[in-house]
Amino acid sequence: MTINATEVQETDAPDIAAAESGADLPHVEEEDLSPVEDAEAFRERSVSFSVRGLVVGAVIVALVAAVVALGLLYGDARRQLDTQAAESTNTAHAEKIALDYAVNAATMDYKDLQAWHVKLVAGTSPELNKKLSDAGTSMEQVLVPLQWSSTAQPLVAKVRSNTGGIYVVDSFVSVETKTIQAPDALQSTATYSTTIDSNNNWQITDVGGIGSAMGPK
Repeated sequence: MTINATEVQETDAPDIAAAESGADLPHVEEEDLSPVEDAEAFRERSVSFSVRGLVVGAVIVALVAAVVALGLLYGDARRQLDTQAAESTNTAHAEKIALDYAVNAATMDYKDLQAWHVKLVAGTSPELNKKLSDAGTSMEQVLVPLQWSSTAQPLVAKVRSNTGGIYVVDSFVSVETKTIQAPDALQSTATYSTTIDSNNNWQITDVGGIGSAMGPK
């Protein structure tokens, strides 16, 4: 196919003519912002971002503060519960020591007072051990002639006071006693006041009421 130079010239002629005549050609206009408008839009975006950042930061700070506060409250409550649990455990332990001691001290048989002596001083401090040993020896002068025999059952023990880990416990035991003068068992209640030092391996440092195990005279 042969293109004629004359045809090319005729086809491009209108465009060339339009260009030479200065006629406007179709074009897409771009919307340009003035420097002032552009600065104002930037400031608006900056303010928006700043406010949003402040809000987010405030929320984060509030959440962190709430978490810290809850953690402190939980820790304090936990410590209180642990302290109460420890106090309850120690109180129960002191009461058990005192009640067991009272039962052993009130149980005696004139035929085997040595066994009673051993239980009488068990778990006591060295100073109290000597005092009770002397008291037990003195009581033999009464127990043997009366042919004393007694058994004891625990009733209740209650901590009266606790000062710096020094517990004073009142214990009550039910005692059945037989003697040569009363072959039928006599019922009585023996009361003991026991001081226990939890700071010194829970040793018994003082005992009152040993004589009450002798029952009514």
